Amino acid sequence: MATFRVLQPGLLTTIQDLGRYGYESQGVPTSGAMDEFAFRVANILLGNEENAPALEITVLGPTLEVLEDVAVAVTGAQLPVEVNGKKRMVWTSFPLKKGDVLSIGAVSSGCRAYLAVNGGFKADVVMGSASAYTRGKLGGLEGRPLKKEDLLFRELEKKPTKFYRVDERYVPTYENVAEIRVILGPQDDYFDEDNIKLFLNSTYTITKDSDRMGYRLEGPQIRAKEKHDIITDGIVPGAIQIPANGNPIIMLKDAQTTGGYAKIATCIWSDLPKLAQLKPGDRIRFKAISVEEAQKVVGDLEKSIEQIKATLKIVNYFDITVNGKHYDVVLENIN
Repeated sequence: MATFRVLQPGLLTTIQDLGRYGYESQGVPTSGAMDEFAFRVANILLGNEENAPALEITVLGPTLEVLEDVAVAVTGAQLPVEVNGKKRMVWTSFPLKKGDVLSIGAVSSGCRAYLAVNGGFKADVVMGSASAYTRGKLGGLEGRPLKKEDLLFRELEKKPTKFYRVDERYVPTYENVAEIRVILGPQDDYFDEDNIKLFLNSTYTITKDSDRMGYRLEGPQIRAKEKHDIITDGIVPGAIQIPANGNPIIMLKDAQTTGGYAKIATCIWSDLPKLAQLKPGDRIRFKAISVEEAQKVVGDLEKSIEQIKATLKIVNYFDITVNGKHYDVVLENIN
């Protein structure tokens, strides 16, 4: 049976997993969750496989009617989460009963949140991934964002035994100015030292012409020594192109797989979640690091995931009635 009915779809809500790999040579982007850290933790909170499909919520969340007893977890951007008008915390898993209404509002900090369900969302698996690539109409739910009256199903009907909250030490804070670490290249030799210094010592603003495909930036223009065009080569999420107008473009999860503009630098993989939580009007500064430093950061990120698993706080939910009135009670660390 269906798990949710979509009463309101939110601004842009899609089903994502960790991405579609191995088809870039055929022009198919990786897609996948923009903030892989928050996505993975949402599934961890429910005991799912970390790649289980979940909803990616952008800026404004959906309202869902609950059609069966389930458990969910919400992570990522700070935004109001309510069950029948009663508040729930982000970075926490909690139960839902048939007939409940789950409402997720607009972000107060960050840009993207993730709603995971126990057992994962059922989705169209294309080329080994459930991720929605809306430009190509692949994966997700018919390759598109959610719309009103959609029915959402679970892949597995598993039952959670406990509910958890992430220790505050590991919950990210999202600011409207972020330092993003990059590795210079692969075409940094197209730019002289002054322009590379300008790139690394400037603050750029994300323009409104930005989405899952890429962020266009506004700020000091970067000029190539001779030309900005290159023989078309591969693009990975995080690549920073410099087109002829000198305004950097950061390519993201839904970006095309090849491009013909020189790439001055590439954002390190571990900072893509930070990028995912920025929205138009937010600002970016770049910091160059070495490949060895980037590899260490990846290791540190994986350690933090393991620390989150080891320090989860147990949360208990009770619906009690006193003198005919219903109360929603949440208690932590009661075994």
